[in-house]
Amino acid sequence: MQETVNKRRIAILGSTGSIGRQALDVVRQHKDLFQVELLTANNSVDLLISQAIEFDVNAVVICNESKYGQVKEALDPHDIKVFAGMDSVCDLVGGDNIDMVLTAMVGFSGLRSTVAAIQAGKAIALANKETLVAAGQIVMSMAKQYDVPILPVDSEHSAIFQCLQGSAGNPIEKIHLTASGGPFRTWTKQQIQDATLAQALNHPNWSMGSKITIDSASMMNKGLEVIEAKWLFDVGPEKINVVVHPESIIHSMVEFADGAVIAQMGHPDMREPIQYALGYPARLTLNNRKLDFAALGSLTFQAPDTDKFPALALAFESIRRGGNMACAMNAANEVAVAAVLKEQIRFCQIPQVVEKVMDGVDFVVNPSLDDIFQTNESAMARAVEIVRSMTK
Repeated sequence: MQETVNKRRIAILGSTGSIGRQALDVVRQHKDLFQVELLTANNSVDLLISQAIEFDVNAVVICNESKYGQVKEALDPHDIKVFAGMDSVCDLVGGDNIDMVLTAMVGFSGLRSTVAAIQAGKAIALANKETLVAAGQIVMSMAKQYDVPILPVDSEHSAIFQCLQGSAGNPIEKIHLTASGGPFRTWTKQQIQDATLAQALNHPNWSMGSKITIDSASMMNKGLEVIEAKWLFDVGPEKINVVVHPESIIHSMVEFADGAVIAQMGHPDMREPIQYALGYPARLTLNNRKLDFAALGSLTFQAPDTDKFPALALAFESIRRGGNMACAMNAANEVAVAAVLKEQIRFCQIPQVVEKVMDGVDFVVNPSLDDIFQTNESAMARAVEIVRSMTK
């Protein structure tokens, strides 16, 4: 029997991105359970306008302030409030009309709004992994202080969270974080050196935004997820094992002291973890493809090759160093990925940019939130210089 869920009023930060669009598809299927109150976007004006009208939202924020007039003119006849800029996002997530905030912004930009929502006591459906990568200790401590649940939306972390529902409070022995291996799983190191942008964007299993797709190809995405798992589930990196699973059917596993392993499985469809977070603890119906075990055949696993994918090794190194190092690593990666997408540098140069920034960052052992913002700014500036030197 399906549990009853009180109608939840949600804000979707980054509604025009891949996660945001799929979240709205979940809402379409359960309009009796969810009410969208706030949508935000950076540049995708037309889509934001159509989403706002379809879901009859209370307010929208266009973060690119130069586009405010266009959005305002389109939504005025629909009595939808229009705001601009990140300050407005941070103000509005604290509104009394919002119960849950889905943070689906891409990159470090999601940190500030997530902090504002936590401080306002809102439940967080976390799809922005960079928030915990850059400031995991600060954010998790703050969530505890304000008694705010953080419900993971990444498929891997949702899988771990779901596995733990059956643990009866027993401690985690090991997390097995699965990775598809991306488009270059079977390539040699030399072949990866010559990979093109189009090849890096050709993910075999998942349909995602361009930034996360590049991160998946370099396996930096898995490194970010290792850091996120450390903070979400309060385990040391020695208890997190990355395993390449090309079929992407098992989304992650949790092992216990007796050797028993609980896994969460499903076809690659981000609507599943999104819906689980939005509707938790209920399991709602979803018009997705269901598993046919007889048709699956075999599932395969292998260890990741950090020689071919040095970005993953850099992520583990950032955990070992601690302090603000993961923040610097993330900032450098954001700049490097943006440069790849603009074809300013080659895909294979991403780890080079990241490593140089990590080696030169001003290290802070116990960073404050201000330190994190400063580290991000300085690391990005240094990464821009390194990219520029590579393009000469």
